[in-house]
Amino acid sequence: MGLLIFSIILAIILRIYGPTIKGYFGEKSVSFFLSRLDPGKYKVINNIMLKIDGRTSQIDHVVVSNYGIFVIETKNYNGWILGNEYDDYWTQVIYKRKEKLFNPIKQITDISKL
Repeated sequence: MGLLIFSIILAIILRIYGPTIKGYFGEKSVSFFLSRLDPGKYKVINNIMLKIDGRTSQIDHVVVSNYGIFVIETKNYNGWILGNEYDDYWTQVIYKRKEKLFNPIKQITDISKL
């Protein structure tokens, strides 16, 4: 009986916090790989919070080098991701389930307008 209750509680927690947990591990995974870049050539900054004019936004990773400044928005999604750079929203398709997600290109572009 206790195992059943534990399983139900765990399922509810994963249902509510699953995307947050999945996103956290996706960002940590990218941070790990970026940390392996040559520190003499690349400066990596993770999890930057910006607050300008009362608006807050978060940038997952910035890599600064002689080759340019790279802003990386991490998404830990699976399935088909459908959309183009001009769409406000993209569609994630997993089997028969479809969900909307904000276009990450526009997300970064919106940050630059802060």
